[in-house]
Amino acid sequence: MIIDLRSDTVTQPTPAMRAAMLAAPLGDDVFGDDPTVNALQERIAALLGKEAAIFVPTGTQSNLCGLMAHCQRGDEYLVGQMAHTYRWEGGGAAVLGSIQPQPLPQAADGSMALAEIEAAIKPDDAHFARSRLLALENTWGGQVLPQDYVDQACALAHRRGLATHLDGARLFNAAVASAADGESALAAARRLAAPFNSVSVCFSKGLGAPAGSALVGSRELIARAHRIRKMLGGGMRQAGVLAAAALHALEHHVDRLTDDHLHARRLADGLAGLPGVAVLAPQTNIVFVDLAPEKATGAVQRLREAGVLVTGLYKLRLVTHLDVSAAQIDAAIAALRRVL
Repeated sequence: MIIDLRSDTVTQPTPAMRAAMLAAPLGDDVFGDDPTVNALQERIAALLGKEAAIFVPTGTQSNLCGLMAHCQRGDEYLVGQMAHTYRWEGGGAAVLGSIQPQPLPQAADGSMALAEIEAAIKPDDAHFARSRLLALENTWGGQVLPQDYVDQACALAHRRGLATHLDGARLFNAAVASAADGESALAAARRLAAPFNSVSVCFSKGLGAPAGSALVGSRELIARAHRIRKMLGGGMRQAGVLAAAALHALEHHVDRLTDDHLHARRLADGLAGLPGVAVLAPQTNIVFVDLAPEKATGAVQRLREAGVLVTGLYKLRLVTHLDVSAAQIDAAIAALRRVL
């Protein structure tokens, strides 16, 4: 038995999701007449409290559509040094959008110092790129970005004339983890999205769809993003097959993220006390494990041979998801303890 903890992108569609995909009414989304895509776009926009949405193949494209819709050639966006939109998406904003990134150092919780954000905003002078956008990310390495910080950072950006974008690839994990007593996960997601002019959400991570993300924002912004999506090759035809999976995920796979979070905590607790192994207590579905150098060499390969797939080097990343059961978590703990 292989236990795949590399990412929550490795999940297979459930039988119910496959049935929804098979039954989906279809049209041509490039012409705007795929009813299932249209239903998804209306649903996710309303859910997150925005005017409109656009369905795209990937989270990378969703973020890039957002950045390019906010910024023109010669503009810049302020972003964390380790943020996904800056470090892990191929430099698309700079390469394809001619948008200059202004990366800033981040604290362990993903935040950037408010004073450094303000200092990085350029004056209106021909010597400088035009500061147009602040981009944040939630969750951050599986941790929920502090809401007080989000509110203050977005307020600062808006006061200085910048728009704000959220890379919310795992926004629903953040919503489930931070929902107040009596607050539903969907209501929490809307609250977390509220400070931002645009939000990107991914359906193929914790929600278990096979592909697809959405960008939400104002009607004007999404109209610009629609043109950009076409330019980037993201205009799909009978895309309702994928949109149906995302709709099913929104209806059936949000609340169950609690199980993934519990499994992550169970996994972290099971590794506690191992010499040369330090475990970061997870808030959502991602467990980071720091290894002493003597433990790290060949650890990923040894774990693969023991039937557990992970990523990392000196820091292992273990991600729980809907295709990993409680029994598999226990088996993974036993294998990890043997290897480490």
